[in-house]
Amino acid sequence: MDDNKHIYTVSELTREARMLLESAFGAVWVQGEISNLIAHSSGHMYFSLKDEGAVLNCAMFRAENQLLKFAPKDGMQVLCSGRVSIYDKQGRYQLYVQAMEPKGLGALQLAFQQLKEKLQKEGLFDQARKRPIPFLPRRIGIVTSPTGAAIRDILKISTGRFQNVEIIINPVKVQGETAAREIAAAIKGFNEYGNIDVMIVGRGGGSVEDLWPFNEEIVARAIFDSKIPVISAVGHEVDFTISDFVADLRASTPSEAAKLVIPEKEKLISDIEALYRRLTNSFLTLVLQMGQRLDDLTHSLAIGLDHLIKLNKEAFNTVTGKLEALSPLAVLSRGYSITFKLPDGKSVKDAGSLKGGDKVKTILNKGKFISTVEKTGD
Repeated sequence: MDDNKHIYTVSELTREARMLLESAFGAVWVQGEISNLIAHSSGHMYFSLKDEGAVLNCAMFRAENQLLKFAPKDGMQVLCSGRVSIYDKQGRYQLYVQAMEPKGLGALQLAFQQLKEKLQKEGLFDQARKRPIPFLPRRIGIVTSPTGAAIRDILKISTGRFQNVEIIINPVKVQGETAAREIAAAIKGFNEYGNIDVMIVGRGGGSVEDLWPFNEEIVARAIFDSKIPVISAVGHEVDFTISDFVADLRASTPSEAAKLVIPEKEKLISDIEALYRRLTNSFLTLVLQMGQRLDDLTHSLAIGLDHLIKLNKEAFNTVTGKLEALSPLAVLSRGYSITFKLPDGKSVKDAGSLKGGDKVKTILNKGKFISTVEKTGD
């Protein structure tokens, strides 16, 4: 063996190879299909990129994959940016991924679709659970930036339509890394406060990135958990955010939200006056109808009473006739008389009940007289 020949240790050779590989390639973009994806409990991800001819081992550490807007899955075609190196412990070369994008579809769009499908399956978009928006709220909670156009538009419309409505602002950031957490916390805070009737959550227009906090899961779940009805008012006319799907009502802009929830006072007054006139007219019509009905009933009652009186008079005359036929007075009118023994006044039916010297009273058809019995007989 040549004593001048350098003999590498495994570690030395691997290190030299790693240095050569890193210096030769630097940062690279690699396209391939994800396979064998493992999400470690540490937060790191390990997977392979493959095409028809080869496989490349990849690692994406927690610090980098936390910035992903979508969830990588096996079979997904992606573009990965990173540095090529060798993992010394296993002596294999791999790609340390620092950024990843879905091929053919933007990361934000993919993230939107993934979260939308997930929440829809869980029932967060169900129409049956959506609550009605109060017709005339006394207090409206606003979750938005205190310096943005959204709050200015809402206050302007509130002042012009119904100044009696109280507006309570819970100021938050509406874009940036902390915005979603602040928005979710503000929604929860309003629910803990509890003294509002409806909540408007939103902001003015902007790019997809600017509006992204309203596509975050934490905001969607805060809206879903809210006991207070929520109007999503993110400043975009065409596209929907996840917040729009979960909210009880979607408004295309903050201004539109204010118009939906705050009625015009002058119109309300006009409507009330119109209803009052209709009620008054209806009442007068009812009174007139009732008067006419009373007249009809009075007339019917008079006819009924007259008929009843005639029927009763006829019956009375019949009974009177019968009574008159049976009356002792009727007998007297035919020439008969009635005699009563005095002093007890008992009628005399039998001459044997009398004796000489008894006094009797005799009643005739016309008049009466008292006499003394001299003699009785058959």
